[in-house]
Amino acid sequence: MERAAYEVAQVLERNREQLAGLCANSWQLRTLHALRKCRTAALGGHIDRCDNPGCHKLHLSYNSCRNRHCPKCQGHKREQWIRAREAELLNVPYFHVVFTLPSELNRICLYDPKTIYNLLFATAWQVIKGFSSNPNFLGADPGMVAILHTWGQNLSLHPHLHCIVPGGGISRSGKWKPARNKGKYLFPVKAMSNVFRARFVAGLRKSLKKELPCGFCESLFRNEWVVYCKRPFLGPAQVVEYLGRYTHKIAIGNHRIKNLDGQGITFSVKDYRHAGKKSLMLLSDKEFIRRFAMHILPKGFVRIRHYGILSSSRKKALVPLLQQVLGGPVPNGRPPLKHRRCPYCQIGIMVTVAVFDSRGPPKAWSERLKKSAPRTTLQEA
Repeated sequence: MERAAYEVAQVLERNREQLAGLCANSWQLRTLHALRKCRTAALGGHIDRCDNPGCHKLHLSYNSCRNRHCPKCQGHKREQWIRAREAELLNVPYFHVVFTLPSELNRICLYDPKTIYNLLFATAWQVIKGFSSNPNFLGADPGMVAILHTWGQNLSLHPHLHCIVPGGGISRSGKWKPARNKGKYLFPVKAMSNVFRARFVAGLRKSLKKELPCGFCESLFRNEWVVYCKRPFLGPAQVVEYLGRYTHKIAIGNHRIKNLDGQGITFSVKDYRHAGKKSLMLLSDKEFIRRFAMHILPKGFVRIRHYGILSSSRKKALVPLLQQVLGGPVPNGRPPLKHRRCPYCQIGIMVTVAVFDSRGPPKAWSERLKKSAPRTTLQEA
């Protein structure tokens, strides 16, 4: 992929002295500094040599920050995760369900994001499991993969959970039971929305009762909550395509930044209320960084979670058996990963022969690099 003309790291670098005043806590500040230094001499690097006898070129790479919020560090991780999930696909319809928190909860999300986001995961699973267990809807044990996103297109706070749910589950007799409704929808959306709101508010009262203003929980029942259920994917290939778009996505990718100047940052925005119409938005440096920092998750927080028959404790035994019954696994036909593939001959694998810190490569290696490969690329380390 062609390198973006502008990067989030450039915005952070030119505001490096002001970052502390734009963050809510030390973890956000630490994360922003990591992103600022990613794939620069500040993090050191390594020198690799191609193991192809016909090539043996040397290649210098600066180390990546490996932070999950970094626009430059998600490609290889995403591919690895997708391929692992491909091996677990079942030959059944999959539904896309989105649970969205109302804007009235935004202040509490900023105050205690860990509690609110954990509650969002737990409540979404309670809703899916509850409807699935009900014999009137399915009467089976379901599975779910949930992915947390906290942003809107304009980098505002917009917490929502993308859920992939197989169209069926394991019955009490241990057999696969397919979803009803002729594959048009999973469960009644209106009923799911009401149950989602009631259970979330109940959990909120229990978790943050002392911190909430008087009457706040009651006010959350004034408006309808949104649970969006898309029609099922056409097949497993569509599920993989979806996962590729959403799993390791961050608040804003470098490709969306169209200009950096004295006025601020101009980036592209999709308006989903008007059929995804694209426009440009201009934010000052400080406002851009403030909004970006809102989406830095608490340290150690797990933003992709698996439940039910797709949980790590059950899928190793269940998925292979279900694939035998349902006709899986589904072949993906994807080319092999090119991570650490030689950028020159495209055949050999790069093998690390030297590492260096922020002072740069030793002089002897610098001379050899000039003779071997005049250009330097910044691949993920």
